[in-house]
Amino acid sequence: MSLRHELETALSERILILDGAMGTTIRGYGLEEKDARGDRFTKNDKDLLNNGDILSITRPDIISDIHKRFYEAGSDICETNTFSGTTLAQSEFFVEDPRETGKGRKDPEFFDREVLNNSFLLDLAWDLNIESAKLAKQQADICSEKTGRKRYVAGAIGPLTVSLSNSPDAEEAAFRTVTFDQVVADYTHQIKALIEGGVDILMVETIFDSLNAKAALVAIADCETDLPIIVSAAVGRGGETMISAQKAEALWNAVRHVNPLAIGLNCSLGPDLMEPFLSDLSKIASTHVSCYPNAGLPNPLAPTGFDLLPEHMAEYADQFSLANYINLIGGCCGNTPEHIAAIAQAAAKHSPRSVPQLADL
Repeated sequence: MSLRHELETALSERILILDGAMGTTIRGYGLEEKDARGDRFTKNDKDLLNNGDILSITRPDIISDIHKRFYEAGSDICETNTFSGTTLAQSEFFVEDPRETGKGRKDPEFFDREVLNNSFLLDLAWDLNIESAKLAKQQADICSEKTGRKRYVAGAIGPLTVSLSNSPDAEEAAFRTVTFDQVVADYTHQIKALIEGGVDILMVETIFDSLNAKAALVAIADCETDLPIIVSAAVGRGGETMISAQKAEALWNAVRHVNPLAIGLNCSLGPDLMEPFLSDLSKIASTHVSCYPNAGLPNPLAPTGFDLLPEHMAEYADQFSLANYINLIGGCCGNTPEHIAAIAQAAAKHSPRSVPQLADL
Protein backbone atom coordinates (compact mmCIF):
# COMPACT_ATOMS: atom_id res chain seq x y z
CA MET A 1 0.00 0.00 0.00
CA SER A 2 1.41 3.42 -0.94
CA LEU A 3 1.84 6.06 1.73
CA ARG A 4 -0.80 8.24 0.10
CA HIS A 5 -3.30 5.38 -0.05
CA GLU A 6 -2.55 4.57 3.58
CA LEU A 7 -3.30 8.15 4.61
CA GLU A 8 -6.42 8.35 2.44
CA THR A 9 -7.73 5.19 4.07
CA ALA A 10 -7.15 6.64 7.54
CA LEU A 11 -8.80 9.93 6.50
CA SER A 12 -11.87 8.06 5.28
CA GLU A 13 -12.24 6.39 8.67
CA ARG A 14 -11.72 9.25 11.12
CA ILE A 15 -10.69 12.86 11.52
CA LEU A 16 -6.92 12.93 11.80
CA ILE A 17 -5.22 15.18 14.34
CA LEU A 18 -2.42 17.59 13.54
CA ASP A 19 -0.11 19.01 16.19
CA GLY A 20 -0.03 22.42 17.85
CA ALA A 21 2.27 25.41 18.00
CA MET A 22 6.00 24.76 18.20
CA GLY A 23 6.85 28.37 19.11
CA THR A 24 4.20 28.61 21.83
CA THR A 25 5.32 25.33 23.36
CA ILE A 26 9.01 26.27 23.24
CA ARG A 27 8.18 29.33 25.37
CA GLY A 28 7.17 27.04 28.21
CA TYR A 29 10.73 25.72 28.60
CA GLY A 30 12.16 29.10 29.66
CA LEU A 31 15.11 28.92 27.30
CA GLU A 32 17.84 31.56 27.13
CA GLU A 33 20.11 32.90 24.40
CA LYS A 34 22.81 30.39 25.31
CA ASP A 35 20.39 27.53 24.59
CA ALA A 36 19.82 28.78 21.05
CA ARG A 37 23.53 29.31 20.42
CA GLY A 38 24.79 26.01 21.80
CA ASP A 39 28.43 25.30 20.97
CA ARG A 40 28.05 25.81 17.22
CA PHE A 41 26.88 29.44 17.18
CA THR A 42 28.55 31.00 20.22
CA LYS A 43 30.18 33.80 18.21
CA ASN A 44 27.21 34.83 16.09
CA ASP A 45 26.71 38.61 15.97
CA LYS A 46 22.90 38.51 16.06
CA ASP A 47 20.62 37.10 18.76
CA LEU A 48 19.30 33.63 18.01
CA LEU A 49 16.73 33.07 20.76
CA ASN A 50 13.82 33.83 18.40
CA ASN A 51 15.19 31.36 15.85
CA GLY A 52 13.19 28.35 17.00
CA ASP A 53 14.42 26.14 14.16
CA ILE A 54 18.00 26.38 15.43
CA LEU A 55 16.99 24.41 18.53
CA SER A 56 16.82 21.24 16.45
CA ILE A 57 20.61 21.49 16.41
CA THR A 58 21.40 23.18 19.73
CA ARG A 59 18.65 21.72 21.96
CA PRO A 60 17.38 18.60 20.21
CA ASP A 61 16.22 17.27 23.57
CA ILE A 62 13.65 20.07 23.80
CA ILE A 63 12.34 19.65 20.25
CA SER A 64 12.15 15.89 20.69
CA ASP A 65 10.21 16.30 23.93
CA ILE A 66 7.74 18.66 22.24
CA HIS A 67 7.06 16.14 19.46
CA LYS A 68 6.64 13.43 22.10
CA ARG A 69 4.10 15.51 23.99
CA PHE A 70 2.06 16.28 20.87
CA TYR A 71 1.99 12.65 19.75
CA GLU A 72 0.98 11.54 23.24
CA ALA A 73 -1.76 14.21 23.20
CA GLY A 74 -3.29 12.50 20.17
CA SER A 75 -1.57 13.97 17.11
CA ASP A 76 -1.52 11.66 14.11
CA ILE A 77 0.74 14.07 12.22
CA CYS A 78 3.43 16.34 13.66
CA GLU A 79 5.26 18.96 11.65
CA THR A 80 9.02 19.24 11.61
CA ASN A 81 10.63 22.21 13.33
CA THR A 82 11.52 23.77 9.96
CA PHE A 83 9.11 26.67 9.47
CA SER A 84 12.11 28.89 8.69
CA GLY A 85 14.32 26.14 7.31
CA THR A 86 15.52 27.92 4.16
CA THR A 87 18.68 29.93 3.60
CA LEU A 88 16.48 32.95 2.82
CA ALA A 89 14.74 32.77 6.19
CA GLN A 90 17.85 31.84 8.18
CA SER A 91 19.82 34.71 6.67
CA GLU A 92 17.80 37.09 8.86
CA PHE A 93 19.76 35.75 11.86
CA PHE A 94 23.20 35.48 10.30
CA VAL A 95 23.69 38.03 7.50
CA GLU A 96 24.14 41.78 7.91
CA ASP A 97 21.25 43.78 6.46
CA PRO A 98 22.76 46.29 3.98
CA ARG A 99 19.94 48.73 4.67
CA GLU A 100 21.02 49.07 8.28
CA THR A 101 24.55 50.10 7.33
CA GLY A 102 23.74 52.18 4.27
CA LYS A 103 25.55 49.73 1.99
CA GLY A 104 22.65 49.11 -0.37
CA ARG A 105 19.38 47.19 -0.45
CA LYS A 106 18.22 43.62 -0.45
CA ASP A 107 17.78 42.60 -4.07
CA PRO A 108 18.41 39.48 -6.22
CA GLU A 109 22.11 40.32 -6.52
CA PHE A 110 22.43 40.65 -2.75
CA PHE A 111 20.75 37.29 -2.16
CA ASP A 112 22.90 35.58 -4.80
CA ARG A 113 26.06 37.01 -3.30
CA GLU A 114 25.36 36.82 0.43
CA VAL A 115 22.73 34.13 0.96
CA LEU A 116 21.89 31.56 -1.71
CA ASN A 117 25.53 30.68 -2.40
CA ASN A 118 26.67 31.06 1.20
CA SER A 119 28.18 27.71 2.20
CA PHE A 120 27.55 28.37 5.91
CA LEU A 121 23.83 28.99 5.32
CA LEU A 122 23.49 26.10 2.87
CA ASP A 123 25.04 23.69 5.39
CA LEU A 124 22.92 25.15 8.19
CA ALA A 125 19.64 24.78 6.27
CA TRP A 126 20.56 21.24 5.27
CA ASP A 127 21.39 20.24 8.83
CA LEU A 128 18.29 21.95 10.27
CA ASN A 129 15.94 20.07 7.98
CA ILE A 130 17.56 16.68 8.28
CA GLU A 131 17.89 16.83 12.07
CA SER A 132 14.37 18.20 12.51
CA ALA A 133 12.93 15.40 10.37
CA LYS A 134 14.85 12.76 12.30
CA LEU A 135 13.72 14.10 15.68
CA ALA A 136 10.05 14.05 14.67
CA LYS A 137 10.36 10.65 12.97
CA GLN A 138 11.95 9.09 16.03
CA GLN A 139 9.07 10.16 18.26
CA ALA A 140 6.49 9.16 15.62
CA ASP A 141 7.94 5.65 15.51
CA ILE A 142 8.06 5.35 19.30
CA CYS A 143 4.43 6.43 19.64
CA SER A 144 3.33 4.18 16.77
CA GLU A 145 4.91 1.15 18.40
CA LYS A 146 3.54 2.02 21.83
CA THR A 147 -0.07 2.62 20.73
CA GLY A 148 -0.42 0.40 17.67
CA ARG A 149 -1.60 3.38 15.61
CA LYS A 150 0.76 4.74 13.00
CA ARG A 151 1.91 8.33 13.37
CA TYR A 152 3.32 10.51 10.60
CA VAL A 153 5.74 13.38 10.07
CA ALA A 154 4.98 16.37 7.85
CA GLY A 155 7.92 18.38 6.59
CA ALA A 156 7.03 22.02 7.33
CA ILE A 157 7.78 24.36 4.40
CA GLY A 158 7.14 27.91 5.59
CA PRO A 159 6.26 31.16 3.82
CA LEU A 160 9.63 33.07 3.75
CA THR A 161 10.43 36.64 4.75
CA VAL A 162 10.40 37.91 1.14
CA SER A 163 7.55 38.23 -1.36
CA LEU A 164 7.36 37.36 -5.04
CA SER A 165 3.97 39.05 -5.45
CA ASN A 166 4.60 42.54 -4.16
CA SER A 167 7.32 45.14 -4.33
CA PRO A 168 8.72 46.44 -1.02
CA ASP A 169 9.48 49.72 -2.80
CA ALA A 170 6.47 52.03 -3.15
CA GLU A 171 8.25 53.96 -5.90
CA GLU A 172 9.25 50.93 -7.97
CA ALA A 173 6.28 48.59 -8.46
CA ALA A 174 8.21 46.17 -10.68
CA PHE A 175 11.00 45.63 -8.16
CA ARG A 176 11.23 42.26 -6.41
CA THR A 177 13.63 41.38 -3.64
CA VAL A 178 14.17 37.90 -5.07
CA THR A 179 13.37 36.07 -8.29
CA PHE A 180 11.06 33.11 -8.74
CA ASP A 181 13.99 30.89 -9.72
CA GLN A 182 15.90 31.87 -6.58
CA VAL A 183 12.96 30.91 -4.37
CA VAL A 184 12.51 27.61 -6.21
CA ALA A 185 16.19 26.79 -5.74
CA ASP A 186 16.07 27.60 -2.02
CA TYR A 187 12.93 25.54 -1.42
CA THR A 188 14.43 22.67 -3.43
CA HIS A 189 17.41 22.62 -1.08
CA GLN A 190 15.09 22.44 1.94
CA ILE A 191 12.81 19.80 0.46
CA LYS A 192 15.67 17.48 -0.50
CA ALA A 193 16.91 17.61 3.09
CA LEU A 194 13.43 16.93 4.50
CA ILE A 195 13.08 13.92 2.21
CA GLU A 196 16.51 12.61 3.23
CA GLY A 197 15.54 13.09 6.87
CA GLY A 198 12.57 10.76 6.39
CA VAL A 199 9.38 12.84 6.34
CA ASP A 200 6.11 11.22 5.22
CA ILE A 201 4.32 14.34 3.97
CA LEU A 202 5.38 17.70 2.55
CA MET A 203 3.37 20.59 4.00
CA VAL A 204 3.47 23.97 2.25
CA GLU A 205 1.99 25.99 5.07
CA THR A 206 1.00 29.40 6.40
CA ILE A 207 0.77 30.76 2.87
CA PHE A 208 0.72 34.56 2.84
CA ASP A 209 2.00 34.86 -0.72
CA SER A 210 0.53 32.41 -3.21
CA LEU A 211 3.39 32.93 -5.65
CA ASN A 212 5.89 31.90 -2.98
CA ALA A 213 3.76 28.81 -2.42
CA LYS A 214 3.74 28.08 -6.16
CA ALA A 215 7.54 28.22 -6.09
CA ALA A 216 7.52 25.65 -3.27
CA LEU A 217 5.23 23.39 -5.30
CA VAL A 218 7.52 23.72 -8.33
CA ALA A 219 10.43 22.77 -6.07
CA ILE A 220 8.54 19.66 -4.90
CA ALA A 221 7.95 18.69 -8.54
CA ASP A 222 11.64 19.25 -9.30
CA CYS A 223 12.53 16.82 -6.51
CA GLU A 224 10.51 14.11 -8.32
CA THR A 225 9.05 12.77 -5.09
CA ASP A 226 5.75 10.96 -4.67
CA LEU A 227 5.29 12.07 -1.07
CA PRO A 228 1.77 13.38 -0.33
CA ILE A 229 1.40 17.17 -0.23
CA ILE A 230 -0.69 19.31 2.12
CA VAL A 231 -1.25 22.97 1.24
CA SER A 232 -2.39 25.39 3.96
CA ALA A 233 -3.00 29.14 3.71
CA ALA A 234 -3.14 31.91 6.29
CA VAL A 235 -6.00 34.28 5.53
CA GLY A 236 -7.10 37.68 6.82
CA ARG A 237 -10.47 38.80 8.11
CA GLY A 238 -11.79 39.04 4.56
CA GLY A 239 -10.74 35.48 3.78
CA GLU A 240 -7.81 36.46 1.56
CA THR A 241 -4.16 35.46 1.74
CA MET A 242 -2.47 38.48 3.28
CA ILE A 243 0.01 39.39 0.53
CA SER A 244 -1.43 37.95 -2.70
CA ALA A 245 -5.08 38.40 -1.60
CA GLN A 246 -6.39 35.13 -3.00
CA LYS A 247 -9.70 33.89 -1.63
CA ALA A 248 -10.25 30.19 -0.92
CA GLU A 249 -11.60 29.32 -4.36
CA ALA A 250 -8.74 31.08 -6.15
CA LEU A 251 -6.19 29.34 -3.93
CA TRP A 252 -7.74 25.93 -4.61
CA ASN A 253 -7.74 26.55 -8.35
CA ALA A 254 -4.10 27.64 -8.16
CA VAL A 255 -2.88 24.44 -6.45
CA ARG A 256 -5.32 21.70 -7.39
CA HIS A 257 -3.06 20.57 -10.26
CA VAL A 258 -0.60 19.08 -7.74
CA ASN A 259 -3.36 16.78 -6.44
CA PRO A 260 -2.77 17.60 -2.77
CA LEU A 261 -3.71 15.11 -0.11
CA ALA A 262 -5.34 18.04 1.65
CA ILE A 263 -5.83 21.77 1.41
CA GLY A 264 -6.66 23.97 4.35
CA LEU A 265 -6.32 27.08 6.47
CA ASN A 266 -4.08 27.80 9.43
CA CYS A 267 -2.71 30.56 11.66
CA SER A 268 -3.73 34.25 11.39
CA LEU A 269 -7.25 33.87 12.85
CA GLY A 270 -9.00 32.11 15.68
CA PRO A 271 -11.51 29.39 14.80
CA ASP A 272 -14.50 31.72 15.07
CA LEU A 273 -13.18 34.15 12.46
CA MET A 274 -11.82 31.35 10.28
CA GLU A 275 -15.13 29.43 10.16
CA PRO A 276 -16.81 31.12 7.15
CA PHE A 277 -13.71 30.71 4.98
CA LEU A 278 -13.27 27.11 6.05
CA SER A 279 -16.91 26.55 5.11
CA ASP A 280 -16.27 27.97 1.63
CA LEU A 281 -13.20 25.80 1.12
CA SER A 282 -14.93 22.63 2.28
CA LYS A 283 -17.63 23.12 -0.36
CA ILE A 284 -15.27 23.44 -3.34
CA ALA A 285 -12.24 21.26 -2.61
CA SER A 286 -12.31 17.80 -4.17
CA THR A 287 -9.74 16.62 -1.66
CA HIS A 288 -9.43 16.50 2.12
CA VAL A 289 -9.63 19.73 4.12
CA SER A 290 -7.37 20.62 7.03
CA CYS A 291 -7.71 23.30 9.67
CA TYR A 292 -5.37 24.46 12.39
CA PRO A 293 -6.36 27.92 13.62
CA ASN A 294 -4.74 30.05 16.29
CA ALA A 295 -6.12 29.76 19.81
CA GLY A 296 -8.07 32.96 19.27
CA LEU A 297 -6.49 36.37 18.79
CA PRO A 298 -3.24 37.49 20.45
CA ASN A 299 -3.46 38.51 24.10
CA PRO A 300 -0.16 39.32 25.83
CA LEU A 301 -1.79 38.78 29.24
CA ALA A 302 -2.80 35.18 28.48
CA PRO A 303 -0.41 32.37 29.54
CA THR A 304 0.09 31.23 25.93
CA GLY A 305 -0.21 34.69 24.39
CA PHE A 306 -3.66 33.80 22.98
CA ASP A 307 -7.15 33.84 24.45
CA LEU A 308 -8.68 30.41 23.92
CA LEU A 309 -8.24 27.56 26.38
CA PRO A 310 -8.25 23.84 25.50
CA GLU A 311 -11.97 23.49 26.20
CA HIS A 312 -12.73 26.37 23.82
CA MET A 313 -10.77 24.74 20.99
CA ALA A 314 -12.60 21.48 21.68
CA GLU A 315 -15.92 23.26 21.21
CA TYR A 316 -14.85 24.50 17.78
CA ALA A 317 -13.58 21.04 16.86
CA ASP A 318 -17.08 19.77 17.65
CA GLN A 319 -18.68 22.55 15.62
CA PHE A 320 -16.44 22.10 12.56
CA SER A 321 -16.89 18.32 12.63
CA LEU A 322 -20.68 18.51 12.84
CA ALA A 323 -20.73 20.99 9.95
CA ASN A 324 -18.80 18.51 7.76
CA TYR A 325 -15.91 20.96 7.24
CA ILE A 326 -12.84 18.94 8.14
CA ASN A 327 -10.75 15.83 7.63
CA LEU A 328 -7.74 17.02 9.63
CA ILE A 329 -7.68 19.42 12.59
CA GLY A 330 -5.05 20.80 14.92
CA GLY A 331 -3.89 24.14 16.25
CA CYS A 332 -1.47 26.90 15.31
CA CYS A 333 -0.21 29.77 17.51
CA GLY A 334 -1.23 29.47 21.15
CA ASN A 335 -2.11 25.77 20.98
CA THR A 336 -0.21 23.61 23.47
CA PRO A 337 -0.27 19.82 23.85
CA GLU A 338 -3.17 20.33 26.25
CA HIS A 339 -5.13 22.11 23.52
CA ILE A 340 -4.41 19.29 21.08
CA ALA A 341 -5.53 16.66 23.59
CA ALA A 342 -8.88 18.46 23.96
CA ILE A 343 -9.25 18.82 20.18
CA ALA A 344 -8.46 15.13 19.67
CA GLN A 345 -11.04 14.03 22.23
CA ALA A 346 -13.71 16.19 20.57
CA ALA A 347 -12.89 15.10 17.01
CA ALA A 348 -12.92 11.41 17.97
CA LYS A 349 -16.70 11.61 18.44
CA HIS A 350 -17.33 12.57 14.81
CA SER A 351 -16.98 11.24 11.28
CA PRO A 352 -14.67 12.95 8.80
CA ARG A 353 -15.93 15.26 6.06
CA SER A 354 -17.23 13.49 2.98
CA VAL A 355 -14.91 14.44 0.11
CA PRO A 356 -16.99 15.53 -2.89
CA GLN A 357 -16.15 14.11 -6.30
CA LEU A 358 -15.53 16.43 -9.24
CA ALA A 359 -18.93 15.57 -10.68
CA ASP A 360 -20.56 16.77 -7.48
CA LEU A 361 -19.03 20.24 -7.54
